[in-house]
Amino acid sequence: MTDLRLIPSIEQLRQRADLQSLEAEYGRAALVEALRAEAEAVRRETPDAAATAGAHRSGAGEPAIERAEAARLAIANRIARAVERRLKGQAASSLVPVINATGVIVHTNLGRAPISEAALRRVTAISRGYSTLEYDLARGRRGSRDFHVSSLIGRVTGCEAAVVVNNNAAATLLILTALASGREVVISRGELVEIGGGFRMPEVMAQSGAILREVGTTNKTRLSDYASALGEGTALILRVHRSNFRIEGFTEQPALADLARLGHERGIPVVEDLGSGWLLSGTDALPDHSPLPDHLAAVIREEPSVAGSLAAGIDVVCFSGDKLLGGPQAGIIAGRADLVETVRRHPLMRAVRVDKMVYSALEATLFDYARGHALAELPVLQMLAATPEEIGTRANAIVEALAGMAGLHARVIEGTSAIGGGSAPGLPIPTRLVALTSENVTPAAMEEALRASTPPVIARVENDAVLLDLRTVLPEQEAELIRNLSRLQGTGYRE
Repeated sequence: MTDLRLIPSIEQLRQRADLQSLEAEYGRAALVEALRAEAEAVRRETPDAAATAGAHRSGAGEPAIERAEAARLAIANRIARAVERRLKGQAASSLVPVINATGVIVHTNLGRAPISEAALRRVTAISRGYSTLEYDLARGRRGSRDFHVSSLIGRVTGCEAAVVVNNNAAATLLILTALASGREVVISRGELVEIGGGFRMPEVMAQSGAILREVGTTNKTRLSDYASALGEGTALILRVHRSNFRIEGFTEQPALADLARLGHERGIPVVEDLGSGWLLSGTDALPDHSPLPDHLAAVIREEPSVAGSLAAGIDVVCFSGDKLLGGPQAGIIAGRADLVETVRRHPLMRAVRVDKMVYSALEATLFDYARGHALAELPVLQMLAATPEEIGTRANAIVEALAGMAGLHARVIEGTSAIGGGSAPGLPIPTRLVALTSENVTPAAMEEALRASTPPVIARVENDAVLLDLRTVLPEQEAELIRNLSRLQGTGYRE
């Protein structure tokens, strides 16, 4: 038991050199708060202060004093160590880099698209000082941030005008609010989707003030269904990319060009929520001019492109910047100049606008598309374009590096990656996986140990093995991955 008199005061503790260093790093208020909390923790462990005080008095003489001083120092050291842990824990960021070994390229939980080196450099150059975010250099007066990157978006999509907001959900809400509040929006029942985070299209419409007008059925909606629903109260025809599911079998859906033509004939704009922001076309090739891998060619066939929708006559499209486009989180609205201008001038635009860092990263990303360098420079597209053989070569190198580790077995097996982010649902990408097993360590314990490593490694557990897909591991992360894997021995033994 501890005599309460042995616990140093807060001011006494603050005089320690180690705690003065902590105060300089974390501030006086944080240190004092931590000292009080840890001193109180020591006090709570004392069941009977009077009894312990009496026991101390009975030990009169020099040896008892020496014992008391030693005990006081031990308590002070214990509090100091606990305070250091507490302050470091409070200061530690919950947002940390991870190694994504899941094989899900656009992993929403892990931050979606990693941005390119060019985008990182551009963000640094713009954000470290002042910039022309809202300043017109030519006129020497205040300008508008709404026009940044709009010309680049026009170059890579063919649109007349564009604006950028903070994500695609905001883009959808803004379009509906600006163009259809209080009026009807016609949409197929098969497109009343819910995507991640409980984002439901009918609820977004309700928030925007637009009136939902459903047409067709879940699996079949004809052009005549749209035509019969249009009237004086119709503001928009809305087409929504289903993103994270597919309807197959007995289905029907009008072609985009036919839907656009109907809208134009009736004088009603047609809007499409594309989701992923796919900007590549069937004419794109790998940097070395080799043919596209089959799985990448399949994505080009399956995933609707922004340019394709606009070319088909769609009046306004919206899409994400941080999915297949490969840039920062953003929602991009592009299309007819008059409609985009109406959206841009709506008061809600100010609430969903983006900052200089998003504009700078998006600018660098779009510039790679404009130059025809996207497949060579953007990490998401590099991952998507990698062949199973290329992934297999990297996987074999990992297996060789782990050879000789006692109790841990690594081998390369065939498997599939996923695009993720609601893009090309149901389209698997062939890959090679590193499968880890052990006689002593459970797969669940290995997976948990990898998540607890620095940096954390996020993997899959299937068929009693930990699976690592190198498709989504950046090349510069491989050394860290091997180091973390080498520490799996002796972790979480089977019962």
